[in-house]
Order: sequence, then C-alpha cells, then structure tokens
Amino acid sequence: MATRDSMDNLMQQVEDTIRFAEEQYKESNLQEQYNDDGYTNALQQLEETYNDISKMAHSANSQQREQLHRMRLQIQQLQNSMIIETH
Repeated sequence: MATRDSMDNLMQQVEDTIRFAEEQYKESNLQEQYNDDGYTNALQQLEETYNDISKMAHSANSQQREQLHRMRLQIQQLQNSMIIETH
C-alpha cells in the first residue's frame, strides 16, 4: 500500500503539473510559436508525472488506484489537447 504522504505528494505534483501545462497551453494560444520551450517543457512534465502515477499504482490499494486512475485520465486529456493543438 502506498503511504498517505507519498499519495499526497503525488497529488500535489499532479496539480502543479496540470496548472503549469494549462498555463503554457493558454499562453501558446496567444503567442503561437514564441512559447515553444515552455510548451515542450509542459509536455515533458506531463509525461513524467504520468509515469510517476503509473509507478505509484503498483503499490497502491484499490481506493488509491481509483484515485490514481482519475489523475491519469486528467493528465492524458491535457496531453491530448496539447498534442492536437497546432501551434
């Protein structure tokens, strides 16, 4: 079972990563090609966070796995939106 602290830390990481990626996504819509580094960095952070969620799922109980699954879906939705976006 994953510890409460490790789950809390991961949840905070997910929230921070999503917030940063959403900011970069919005900024890229305004600045187009001028924000390539931030946009790419946000996509990398999303991928790393997705991988961290997957790792945590291996040691999680069923309730935690459900919570991790919802976080993974949030990450995937944002990744898809950012990848599909032509900027």
